[in-house]
Amino acid sequence: MVSAGDFKNGLTLEIEEGQVFQILEFQHVKPGKGAAFVRTKIKNVITGSVVERTFRPTEKFPQARIDRADMQYLYSDGDMYNFMNVETFDQIALNKDKVGDALKFVKENEMVKICSFNGNVFSVEPPLFVELEITDTEPGFAGNTAQGATKPATVETGATVYVPLFVNLGDKIKIDTRTGEYLSRV
Repeated sequence: MVSAGDFKNGLTLEIEEGQVFQILEFQHVKPGKGAAFVRTKIKNVITGSVVERTFRPTEKFPQARIDRADMQYLYSDGDMYNFMNVETFDQIALNKDKVGDALKFVKENEMVKICSFNGNVFSVEPPLFVELEITDTEPGFAGNTAQGATKPATVETGATVYVPLFVNLGDKIKIDTRTGEYLSRV
């Protein structure tokens, strides 16, 4: 059991019967009058809806057991994305609603984490960092980068990333998949 006073970002809790919520943001509020409370922004991990709720710091909720399985992203055909468990060779197919933008920076045959609650898959977690090749960008040039100027570049998965001016076509770059930001050249 986790009390509202001990909330952390990313924590998953079973707040309502059968409903699992992930804490996106929280704030302890101590008004001048009245009792303290915890203001939160929580996301229903199954439906994807985000709501704001307040809790008393003494309220307790059971922590939800989320299963995260390492699986290999095989390929997509239409709106279905196919994954395989590399230990058991079981395959599953997920539709675009469950996958969302998670595979924006993931190439075929790379490992991802499939998150499920009570056997129901609700999301796909890409690796935190990926290395991808630039397939389209304006020509790079040295100098004039003191202000941190950037330009759009398309990577091999089709996603667009803003990169420094010195990055050229064919360069491999490291990307943070949580923010979609360029980190470095490889």
